[in-house]
Amino acid sequence: MTPQFHRPLNRMSFFTALLVALLLLFYPEFLSVASSNIWLNGVILGTTIFGIGLCFAEMFRLLPEYKWLHGFITRRRGSPALPPRLLRPVALMLHAKPKQISATTLNNMLDIILLRFEDTRESIRYITNTLIFLGLLGTFWGLILTVGGFADLIGNLDFADESVLLTMQSGLSRPLSGMATAFTSSLMGLAGSLTIGFLGLQVQLAQNAIFNELEDYLSAHTRVSTPSPEDIVQVLPQINLATKQLSKSVQKLAQTVSDTTDEI
Repeated sequence: MTPQFHRPLNRMSFFTALLVALLLLFYPEFLSVASSNIWLNGVILGTTIFGIGLCFAEMFRLLPEYKWLHGFITRRRGSPALPPRLLRPVALMLHAKPKQISATTLNNMLDIILLRFEDTRESIRYITNTLIFLGLLGTFWGLILTVGGFADLIGNLDFADESVLLTMQSGLSRPLSGMATAFTSSLMGLAGSLTIGFLGLQVQLAQNAIFNELEDYLSAHTRVSTPSPEDIVQVLPQINLATKQLSKSVQKLAQTVSDTTDEI
């Protein structure tokens, strides 16, 4: 594999290993943060793990595609005849077409690959947006619990009672738990979205490496067609007719403007 394709996979592996090492190193702190609202933070953590697995799955799906492309370009023996999924339409066109292709065919092939790459990235983007939404949901949920807890606390206080401070101290648990929910869920949602966003960027870089290598190969085998003298002779009458129609339209417009000016 070329470094342009190999480096994103190495960065993904190193980033994931570093993330796991940090979680193991700060496991008690992470557990206390996640347990402030185990249900919502558990959903955020599960979504993050699913997104990480999806990013690695998309990366490993690119490996057979790149192996086929590399084998097709270098004419290596033993390479598969067709790629698994993404580059299959282009492979079929390359097998059916001669060695030299037209510029129109080149653009069509590249558009097909771009659309297929975009389709594979939509799931990763959706997971990133979902993590941001879950973090915001936890923030508003925690704020609602905090405001409701303070309202109940103030409404139940009896300042004539000597134990009002003890009552206030015991009643602060609900607002503080709401604040903990707000901060921890937003923190985990943002951390998860940043993690999936970084891994998704590496998948996009790997796709770009495949796309650029395919584009370079196809561009080297593309012929730029030039019009022949017979084609120019056939087009000249149409150009003359269009020029005459344009001239008549300009004259009519000038006459209309002149008449309007005279009336004013």
